[in-house]
Amino acid sequence: MITAAACVHSRRTVGQLLVSLSLVALLIDGHSSLSSSSSFQFLWVAAFHSSSAPLLSKLRIVSHNYKGSPSWSKLSSAVAPPAPTGRSDTTTTTDAKSRDQSSSSSSSSSSYNVRIHGQWYDLTRWRRAHPGGSHWIDYYQNRDATEVMDAFHSTKGRSMYQRLPKTSAADVPELEARVPPDTSTQLAFRQLRSELEQDGWWERDMVHEVTQLSLWATCGGLAVATVATAPAVSIMTLALSMTAAGWLGHDYIHGVDAFANRMRIIFGAMAGGFCPTWWSDKHNKHHALTNEQGVDEDLCTNPLLYTWAPDPIQDSPIRKLQHFTFWIPFSFLFALWRFDSVKVAIQSVRQKRPQAKFELAALVGHYAILWTLFPVKIWFPAVFVSGLMSAIIVTTTHQSEELFDTYQSDWVQAQFRSTRNAVLSNPFSSWLWGGMQYQLEHHLFPTMPRHRYPLLRPKLMQFARDHGLEYRESGEWEILWRNWKLYRQVAQAPSLQGAPLTTGQPGQQAAIDAPPATATRTPRSLSSQKMK
Repeated sequence: MITAAACVHSRRTVGQLLVSLSLVALLIDGHSSLSSSSSFQFLWVAAFHSSSAPLLSKLRIVSHNYKGSPSWSKLSSAVAPPAPTGRSDTTTTTDAKSRDQSSSSSSSSSSYNVRIHGQWYDLTRWRRAHPGGSHWIDYYQNRDATEVMDAFHSTKGRSMYQRLPKTSAADVPELEARVPPDTSTQLAFRQLRSELEQDGWWERDMVHEVTQLSLWATCGGLAVATVATAPAVSIMTLALSMTAAGWLGHDYIHGVDAFANRMRIIFGAMAGGFCPTWWSDKHNKHHALTNEQGVDEDLCTNPLLYTWAPDPIQDSPIRKLQHFTFWIPFSFLFALWRFDSVKVAIQSVRQKRPQAKFELAALVGHYAILWTLFPVKIWFPAVFVSGLMSAIIVTTTHQSEELFDTYQSDWVQAQFRSTRNAVLSNPFSSWLWGGMQYQLEHHLFPTMPRHRYPLLRPKLMQFARDHGLEYRESGEWEILWRNWKLYRQVAQAPSLQGAPLTTGQPGQQAAIDAPPATATRTPRSLSSQKMK
């Protein structure tokens, strides 16, 4: 029955598929530029890009020369160190800001020094060879990178950074004077991580993996089987399959074990339709610099959605209605991610980034399968239904928590202050959320297989009690209500002169580039904000 259903719709999509494959081939060969390819943009639904592109922060791939890096095993997409938070035990937010700004004006500002586990490394000559991109080294120039370095890399990969050139001993005192010392929270967290690694918490449970893959395949099979007989059922089950594929791809792109390495491209791109390189660049920055205004790309959703009252230069009339219209930009989430994935995959091939050709080939395979098995009237609405479901989940666990207008030097505290877990009430919700109900566990240990998070929860609750932190969690309906109230509160608030910008924020080392038309100005200092 599945084969018959596929054959019924294959003829109408063959022409469409051949055109798209031809365009991709032309783009790879350099006969057509992505920026000027109107035919390509039309096939990918130009409306997604032109009218709603601001919803998702546009990924800026930092051009770099990948000339054969040191063999960092699984130094995939981030030497991204921590996005630490305001330090309750040693340094205030204001102190952190002054330290951060002074570091950029120091005599060492022309060098790229990074501190990892107390040792300073001079990465000036090596940064362009970093497999994850030189931009990660730029984010942490003259900063401590320990927590995020540990968070994104395998044990083997982390052991290799010690081969990198050390910073000159003469420069170390100046750097140490400008960078906050490690806090007791950071040191305790490193000890906790070491204990978990020794106890095998990164070992993957294959029964769990097979179960999750089977549920995804079941939804996809039902979608194919009901294409002709029950289109509405086909749309919903395909949307569920897309959402499940997104969470599984998310798991494998983060993962550092052998199984995740094999599944990263096969599942992330082939099944999920997302470019692993694009996802790593965008998503890992969110992990590293969570809720930092003007830096975290997940907060850059204006002019369709605002999470704080904006400066007038970035305001929009749409904001006044966002608590009523939020579901519309939410629905575009997957469509925009898919568009950006194809764009970045093509750019990555031209830039000769690692595995770029395999990722692009997997994306082509994804759409060949999708367009062969499903007519447009099925897969097109399914993309938007899946985007709505996923956006509701991914926005609720951070947006209503603390926002930071400066760099946070204690990454561990920042994760506790900017993250809230969801307590789910039924097995279906637990599956649909894809492990993101344990958002704090995931942010602190992104490479850990998700089936470990329920057991990790009591350990982090105890860690919070031991270090005076708040372990935040709410019921699934309460957390959704909190996020909607945030949108309503921001919609009703007047614009605020001097509010942090979502792009082009002055003083932020890893700030998102501002569009050319956006004016620059010196921001008024704002304390960390929390919308209740």
